[in-house]
Amino acid sequence: MSSSSTAPSEKPPMRDALVAAAFQLFLERGYEQTTVDDIVALAGVGRRSFFRYFPSKEDVVFPDHEGCLSDMTAFLAASEPGAEPVRRVCDAARLVLRMYAENPTFSVQRYRLTKKVPGLRAYELSVVWRYERALAEYLRGRYAGRPDGTLRADVVAAAVVAAHNNALRSWLRSDGQGDAGATVDHALGYVQSAFGTDPAAPAPAPSPAPAVLFGGGPAEHPDDVVVLVSRRDAPLWRVVQEVETAFGRA
Repeated sequence: MSSSSTAPSEKPPMRDALVAAAFQLFLERGYEQTTVDDIVALAGVGRRSFFRYFPSKEDVVFPDHEGCLSDMTAFLAASEPGAEPVRRVCDAARLVLRMYAENPTFSVQRYRLTKKVPGLRAYELSVVWRYERALAEYLRGRYAGRPDGTLRADVVAAAVVAAHNNALRSWLRSDGQGDAGATVDHALGYVQSAFGTDPAAPAPAPSPAPAVLFGGGPAEHPDDVVVLVSRRDAPLWRVVQEVETAFGRA
């Protein structure tokens, strides 16, 4: 075996060693009672080595989010022009799930720790907001031709994050048992069904309204009755849009 081969007893990279030492101490002593000096002492490195990888003690709890955010941004930037935008941002959210699912034990430990420490919860919320902003920026570009483009982008991005996090936390509360992917797919299916038409282009011109008019006159007459026929599972925003179209206000 050559000297360049990886031996089974080889120490983990310094960054991983710091994360492992930090969580060992967090579990043994508690987060607040653990200092950076304690972490570097257990890892066998100096303080400068710690701050080379992590700006603060909070950052060692979330060592993988910066890389995941970078991957998400690159994934969205590489989207084909014809990609369905809601499906694309749902797929981007699945990158976050994959990060958690790669190490269920660590993810569950972090979830439990974050629940106990308000400062970590606030830090986590700031990370979640950065994911949501990345999704919204991509969607704003795709909806740029719509008068409601910015609003729609922000609403869809928030819905994707809410659905993803609801499913992810359900999986974490189960101690990482079961199929996390199936749980998240089910949650994101709600977003896809509500918003997943293809609104990448500006809203099309109104088509003949799916309405039945009684009384023989045109719909704009105030005494006419308009009956709208719509699918039971149609999202509410589409029903409202069809009503406005029927009355000539689209």
